[in-house]
Amino acid sequence: MAQAYCVKCRAKREMENAKEVVMKGKGGTKRKALSGTCPKCGTKMFRILGKA
Repeated sequence: MAQAYCVKCRAKREMENAKEVVMKGKGGTKRKALSGTCPKCGTKMFRILGKA
């Protein structure tokens, strides 16, 4: 499981259903990130990993 910051709970939590996604970055580059949900409140969470 990956940890990420939940903006709604204001705490670091383990992400549920974490998937690796590719986001648009600055200057047209690609950025890898983990996307999942908060186990407590269900809010969508992101953790940026690095350049693809």
